[in-house]
Amino acid sequence: MKSKKGPALQKKKRKNTEENRWGYIFILVPLLVFAIFTLYPIMDAFIISFKEFKPLKTEWVGFENYKNTLKNSLFYKSLANTVVYTGITVPLSLALSFLISILIVPLTKRKQNFFKGAYYLPAIASGVALSFVWKWIYDPLPSGLLNRLVALFGVDNQNWLGSSKTAMFSLILMALLSSHGASIIIYIAALLGIDNTYYESADMDGATFFQKLRYIVMPLIKPTTVFLLVTSVIGSFQVFQNAFLMTGGGPDNATTMVGLLIFNKAFKYFEYGEASAQALILTAIIGIFTFIQFKLTGDNVEY
Repeated sequence: MKSKKGPALQKKKRKNTEENRWGYIFILVPLLVFAIFTLYPIMDAFIISFKEFKPLKTEWVGFENYKNTLKNSLFYKSLANTVVYTGITVPLSLALSFLISILIVPLTKRKQNFFKGAYYLPAIASGVALSFVWKWIYDPLPSGLLNRLVALFGVDNQNWLGSSKTAMFSLILMALLSSHGASIIIYIAALLGIDNTYYESADMDGATFFQKLRYIVMPLIKPTTVFLLVTSVIGSFQVFQNAFLMTGGGPDNATTMVGLLIFNKAFKYFEYGEASAQALILTAIIGIFTFIQFKLTGDNVEY
């Protein structure tokens, strides 16, 4: 008698092959999008970084653009501004997002949805519209909202965006008060994913709120915190919109970030080669910072 396993096995193999083929077809579109809009621009920027664009021809200059960048004092100043901005906004933003999430979680489902929508609203609003609102808040005239507020405490009228002493503080305050929506939603999801049996066991042992926070909540949401920390640092190093719309990098380059410097090099002074070199150097710096963060905070984290 002929064995029936042979035809059945061949039919199964054909089915698996067909499923694999459809799988490759489905991932082909996102792969093409990635290759066209991400991989190709990166490779092209790498090539451009070794060239100098001129009206009639493009000249190969080797590492000259990198040398000019590393000799440019404005690049180091913009990098220092970016580090200061990141070092203040990222930890405080995560702390505020976590605190707000802790306050929202005990509420009813309807109230949770209301607060999540309210905090996420600035993320979907136009950056230009938000900038106009914040410019009104920072209006240097006595009618400005912030000047009215500080006047109640006897503080003199301030030119918040026009002074090198307060311009960076103004951008940081703007970021701290308008960019928590995504982090809050992610933190709330992580907090709701903690099994209630942990809290019940802690209650039986007489644990306080802060003990639960320290020994249950913080360890269990550590993967979420590491993820938000890494992505927030990457996003903060690439900050452009706030500085461009609010101050234009001034006064005296006090708020010039690396992203704004690259934009000005490319589209204001048309030095595409040096702009590409600066962008790749920034990419390398972000990669180093990300690696250090994972080594310091993510060694014992399971995702």
